[in-house]
Amino acid sequence: MTPAFPELAQGLLYIFLTMKKIARLFTIKTKLEVFLITYALGLGAVMRGQEYMQQYPGNIGKVFFVLCTGAVFMASAKMLEAVEFQSAFGVD
Repeated sequence: MTPAFPELAQGLLYIFLTMKKIARLFTIKTKLEVFLITYALGLGAVMRGQEYMQQYPGNIGKVFFVLCTGAVFMASAKMLEAVEFQSAFGVD
């Protein structure tokens, strides 16, 4: 059975394969990559927390600072868990 529009099918297949290759670039595969991403997120969170402390002096600024950095720690733990799971079970 041949497709009605072979050029369209060929073009869609090319786009699909290209998108798959691009998506592979953004896949976190090792713990080192997780640590580097965590470092970058942590820097941004600390800078944002400092801005919060200037905008909201007192305890509320400190609470916002802790919330910013806490979110990074939770995201980091989830990424590490996912990398370990992927390496243990080989899930694609």
